[in-house]
Amino acid sequence: MEISTSLVDWSRGQFALTAMYHWLFVPLTLGLGIIMAIMETIYVRTSNEAWKKITKFWMTLFGVNFAIGIATGIILEFQFGTNWSNYSWFVGDIFGAPLAIEGIMAFFLEAIFSAVMFFGWNKVSKGFHLTSTWMTAIGATLSALWILIANAWMQYPVGMKFNPDTVRNEMIDFVAVMFSPVAINKFFHTVISSWVLGAVFVVGVSCWFLIKRKNIELSVKSIKVASIVGLCAIAATLFTGDRTAKVVARVQPMKLAAMEGLYNGSTDQSIVAFGILNPEKKYDNDEKEFLFVIRIPYVLSYLAYGDINAYVAGINDIIKGNYAAPGPDGSERIMQPMESRIESGRLALSSLAEYRKAKREKDAEKMQTAAMILEENYPNFGYGYVTDIEQVIPYVPIVFYAFHIMVILGFYFLLYFIVFIFLMGRNKYNGLKHRWLMWIGLCSVPLAYVMSESGWVTAEVGRQPWTIQDILPTFASISRLTSSNVQLTFWLFLILFTVLLIADIMIIVRQIKKEDFSDDKRENEAY
Repeated sequence: MEISTSLVDWSRGQFALTAMYHWLFVPLTLGLGIIMAIMETIYVRTSNEAWKKITKFWMTLFGVNFAIGIATGIILEFQFGTNWSNYSWFVGDIFGAPLAIEGIMAFFLEAIFSAVMFFGWNKVSKGFHLTSTWMTAIGATLSALWILIANAWMQYPVGMKFNPDTVRNEMIDFVAVMFSPVAINKFFHTVISSWVLGAVFVVGVSCWFLIKRKNIELSVKSIKVASIVGLCAIAATLFTGDRTAKVVARVQPMKLAAMEGLYNGSTDQSIVAFGILNPEKKYDNDEKEFLFVIRIPYVLSYLAYGDINAYVAGINDIIKGNYAAPGPDGSERIMQPMESRIESGRLALSSLAEYRKAKREKDAEKMQTAAMILEENYPNFGYGYVTDIEQVIPYVPIVFYAFHIMVILGFYFLLYFIVFIFLMGRNKYNGLKHRWLMWIGLCSVPLAYVMSESGWVTAEVGRQPWTIQDILPTFASISRLTSSNVQLTFWLFLILFTVLLIADIMIIVRQIKKEDFSDDKRENEAY
């Protein structure tokens, strides 16, 4: 059965649809988790009942989002078996381990302690309830940890060895998988950026209350806590983003080039502050890269390698090869031309076929020879499936614009939290004096989601065409299904996820609208 391009595209589209819907719920869960835990900590330390009411309010919104996030996440994991069975067979021994640990460890923590957190008020001690709240937040974070470790391994496969007898990759070093530079940076960057989204959400909802002159104490206290958390988180996000870029430069140089729309590299490489790509530009023509561009000198060289004079390769340089670049361990290596990598990949595939043929014929000498050739060329295994060099170039416009939207919004939110801390920190009535700021706070909530989704688009589209970097492309990873079957489930999932999203928004909005702290009524009227 021949696998068509349309099947690949629909399978990718369905997975992207599920992942992006799922990611609408995950960062808010992580962000609200840490914020409500901090608020309850303040309540336990001060015994101020106002903090208990505030914590319970945000906990309700956390619970709604948490439940729907689990539902979409389960569907996402099942798709590895339904739509990507070749991938699952090829790397299931490695990819399945972190997911199994997530199910055993993270879900266990969340299931046990979330029940106490939601239903244990006035039934357990303050200390135990606070512990349950923190453990629920930690459980959600650990859930993200193991999923991100699995994703990081796809971006930078380490700690494994290919077994030609089973045609599977097998884990030989779990520590290398868990603590790879990609995994460490991806975890901290993703989780901390989720705290930013949670903080923006809390500030935005609180701003709505102030605009409506409701729940003044809840709103002001929430804004102060969320703004401090958000400022610390966005500063850390920018730092971890810098670390992530340095790792990407070493292990995924094509992604970095696409992020900057860079076709021809150089030393002292500038970074694009703002640019409009030329839609006619391809790797094999002489069109200009940009219709309009503003650059900042030297920054990309420093961002990638910590040296303003460092050479940064562009797409054309990566295709031509024969240039020196630091590897993952920092040592310099000469990059192979793309044609050589494709030839090496085809040799790896043919030697695998020779090995299996020799095994059937019980020819030990030929098996040994084929195994040696396979092992030598295995780092380029996935290139053996490539039929056109353009297949190894991600779709530059999506990666470029997603990356720059993410960065611009990152700096916007840095300023956003600084302004809120400065203007709201002096007294609780500044919300009325600065109503323009309240509207900015409310209207910025969707921008936080745009920033978060843009980060995932950059990471995932930027590594295309690979499901496993350099080892397995998407078009060799899918299940043998008909395109019509995948199209049908795509539309069914689109309807289902849209309904879940609408339900989530309606429940949250209804909860926000009905929230009315009776103790605040007199203060609300004065306000």
